[in-house]
Amino acid sequence: MPTLAEVRAFISELPDVVSVAALQEAATSRLIQLDAAKRPVITPGRTARIGTTITPACLRLLTGTVQQPNRTRSRFDFLLDEASTERLRRDPSNTRFRVADGEKRYRLAKVPAACIELTDPADS
Repeated sequence: MPTLAEVRAFISELPDVVSVAALQEAATSRLIQLDAAKRPVITPGRTARIGTTITPACLRLLTGTVQQPNRTRSRFDFLLDEASTERLRRDPSNTRFRVADGEKRYRLAKVPAACIELTDPADS
């Protein structure tokens, strides 16, 4: 395995932008692999909470069940539980999501995977 100094020396001697870009693409791919390996597996049916980094703020800390992912699994539909549906319905800062009075569980579309915090045991 080469040392970090050797890797830096190799990079500094690359002949053109195309070579540096190819190296950068390989490094990015490896970073994505390493990051994915330590992330919990989000699958439909798991219970979860929406984290505090999402916008709009009215969605923060709502709870429910993970639903279907998009094609790249970077976003998931999210079915709110009854308490969170009621909280979203009554939130005065909610100007985007219209929850009907009779609706018990509201479905949010395309919640970013990075904002989903699983709350059920990992082996479920």
